[in-house]
Amino acid sequence: MGGMTEITESTPDSSSEPVPGTAPASASGMPAWERRFRAPRVSLPDWAEDAPDRSLFVSNATGTYELYAWDRATGEQRQVTDRPNGTTDGVLTPDGEWIWWFSDRDGDEFGVWLRQPFGGGADEPAAPGLDASYSAGLALGRDGTAVVGRSTDEEGTTIHVARPGSDPVEIYRHRESAGVGDLSHDGTLVAVEHTEHGDAMHSALRVIRIGGASHAEGCEGGSVVAELDDTEGGTVELGLEVLGFAPVDGDTRLLVGHQRRGRWEPMLWDVATGEQTDLAIELPGDVSAEWYPDGSALLIGHSFEARSELWRFDPVIRELTRVETPVGSVSGATARPDGTVEYLWSSAAHPPKVRSTAGREVLDPPGMKAPGSVAVEDVWVDGPGGRIHALVQRPAGEGPFPTVFEIHGGPTWHDSDAFAAGPAAWVDHGYAVVRVNYRGSTGYGREWTDALKHRVGLIELEDIAAVREWAVASGLADPAKLVLAGGSWGGYLTLLGLGTQPDAWALGLAAVPVADYVTAYHDEMEALKAMDRTLLGGTPEEVPERYEASSPITYVDAVKAPVHISAGVNDPRCPIRQVENYVDRLAARDAVHEVYRYDAGHGSLVVEERIKQVRLELAFAERHLK
Repeated sequence: MGGMTEITESTPDSSSEPVPGTAPASASGMPAWERRFRAPRVSLPDWAEDAPDRSLFVSNATGTYELYAWDRATGEQRQVTDRPNGTTDGVLTPDGEWIWWFSDRDGDEFGVWLRQPFGGGADEPAAPGLDASYSAGLALGRDGTAVVGRSTDEEGTTIHVARPGSDPVEIYRHRESAGVGDLSHDGTLVAVEHTEHGDAMHSALRVIRIGGASHAEGCEGGSVVAELDDTEGGTVELGLEVLGFAPVDGDTRLLVGHQRRGRWEPMLWDVATGEQTDLAIELPGDVSAEWYPDGSALLIGHSFEARSELWRFDPVIRELTRVETPVGSVSGATARPDGTVEYLWSSAAHPPKVRSTAGREVLDPPGMKAPGSVAVEDVWVDGPGGRIHALVQRPAGEGPFPTVFEIHGGPTWHDSDAFAAGPAAWVDHGYAVVRVNYRGSTGYGREWTDALKHRVGLIELEDIAAVREWAVASGLADPAKLVLAGGSWGGYLTLLGLGTQPDAWALGLAAVPVADYVTAYHDEMEALKAMDRTLLGGTPEEVPERYEASSPITYVDAVKAPVHISAGVNDPRCPIRQVENYVDRLAARDAVHEVYRYDAGHGSLVVEERIKQVRLELAFAERHLK
């Protein structure tokens, strides 16, 4: 219950040269910004449905993010995985006897599932007979059944049922992206999210009964029980997501997220009868949900204007009750069998903690504690597509300040009032930090998220420009010391912004970016190809003018600002070849740039590696901004 939650500050090996302007150090001599990265932290613990004392969590206690088993009855904790580049993807079997974990190659996300006894022992193949792939979801049943989703460039998405002592049986195959949603409590029904209609941003749902005769193309090992598709053939852009089957044998209700009212909210879908029950939870913003363990209620996650909170909802009497949490962001929550709720909470000013409604901290890792940071201020700016929400952190003193525009990745993601060690490091060094939830961001309604299609990158930069103008006019930002920065999609927007708005930015810091969109498309993992086809309306061969207009390499010769680029050599999302193409163009005209390549994938799970990257960026900014 309560799936593993991502720890957002995951990561870089460090030289010892001090960075000019470093914030005051602790008594041990370590700067506060470094302590924020090095302080031990933990994820929200996952737990076995039928053995709730057995839990699994992620921690950076060794300096690398790895999986840990925790027996709550005895208090014993042990490290499950130990790999040079870290491990974060793990799942407990319902009986708590086994830990499944995904083993890739140095962060390339291409691998196989292994399993290890909860109490320790040798790893073994968890689903023998399935070759390495990108993961497309996993669901584990009570009788040892596993539903394994796979994605490869050659096959597209395939989903297999693996049972002990038997060869895996394929139950789904399609060229477009898809994934395992959930397995019913009795292990007979599998919910699949798919994009067979060709819109990778909006999934449809299919429920398959395991083991029946094939009733539909792509379901050789099972029979189709039900279909739900809100896209209407792709003409109406409404998505669906699987939130989970009811945790009771024989209960065929599936909790589903939908966008029928312009935002994410839950409903109940009885896959046996077809009945749909709209829960009509009247909260502004996006609403998600998961079941309480006995199926009697729903735990509601509510996200609105960069903050989140929890509620308990009784679907019978339609009663909504607040679950008290501090103001900030809840990045994961789970209801326990005793009715208490555990949740991972933080704010920009306060480091994350796993808390319980029982009034205690659930996991408090030993060692140094992360220092707090500066609270965010909310700013709303009128933009070409509507009001834009930005989060601002100010350093001590009077402005205008050198200002870092830290642009989030995704693009379907959003910045929130949550603790982030990277922005806090810039604040420590005297920079203001501005984070913009541009069009394409989640949490502001479906139309805002879907607005970036076809003019990809350029729309987001219009919103960033509007907030930049506010930052300068308000006296916050020094117009001569504006830094455009970000990772992944944020790195892409950084490079695109430096080329399309060359006079606006004094410096650029791009981590794991898309730099050459056409080459990136041909080299990236298949699921991202599908997303790019959705965003841009086709392949580079079908709509070359759109890829050209949205590609940073198109504008590389216009870049004036010094630019620092960091990239993982094993990155399957923003592959290294397309970064090298961009760097070669910078080097050909002796443009001021610096490139740091590291041996990992799309980011690193090694704390010292992450610190090294931030140190390099701080030093680069200090040299060029004076």
